[in-house]
Amino acid sequence: MILFPAIDLKDGACVRLVKGEMDQATVFNADPVAQALEFETTGFEYLHMVDLNGAFAGRPVNAQVVADIIAAVSIPVQLGGGIRDMATIEHWLAQGLARVILGTVAVRDPDLVRAACKAFPGQVAVGLDARSGRVAVEGWAETSDLTAMDIAARFADAGVAAIIYTDIDRDGVLEGLNIDATLALANAISIPVIASGGLASITDIEALLEARCAGLEGAISGRALYDGRLEANGALAKIAAAREIGRC
Repeated sequence: MILFPAIDLKDGACVRLVKGEMDQATVFNADPVAQALEFETTGFEYLHMVDLNGAFAGRPVNAQVVADIIAAVSIPVQLGGGIRDMATIEHWLAQGLARVILGTVAVRDPDLVRAACKAFPGQVAVGLDARSGRVAVEGWAETSDLTAMDIAARFADAGVAAIIYTDIDRDGVLEGLNIDATLALANAISIPVIASGGLASITDIEALLEARCAGLEGAISGRALYDGRLEANGALAKIAAAREIGRC
């Protein structure tokens, strides 16, 4: 299992939102590059980033900060937010991203997702962000009529590298991951699934290391890491120990 620390970018700063509401942003670090380097130094092996402004604008907004982070760290980076055409996908992968995360276009333009997967094998993930069971788009500002399962089924044979499943109602409120819903999705598809939204403490890490979660690729943590509820070294040590005995 991979624990992905999250860097969500708003107006050039590293922030966390509550349930995706942009007016409920807490700034945790005004220097996202320094934050990314801190995560790398701590021992995280993969970085998760979202351009929040970009998700609403439909195009990259915090592009310079993203580029600076990619250049500064040696660990792989995945990025979502405002990536809605092939030119932007090509641009970010050429900049050194390990993979792009496509969210809104997975609902609006599934053919683009398929084309991107074909052009860039292993470098395209799909972000499925659900509110009350329905997938939200446009920076979570709109809710579609489709469920995460509906959309995931579209891409069963497309070559999607991973699906990032976020429970919006839990995001940023530290109530724990919705493991049951995440596992229901993961068990229904062959695409690797990453859990997101609500990771609150070491208890969530322990739950993710249980046998029933063995098929998950990992989980994303944001606010819990920033406010100290999840101690990074302890979490990474538990994951390393589980790997040694083949549990994840």
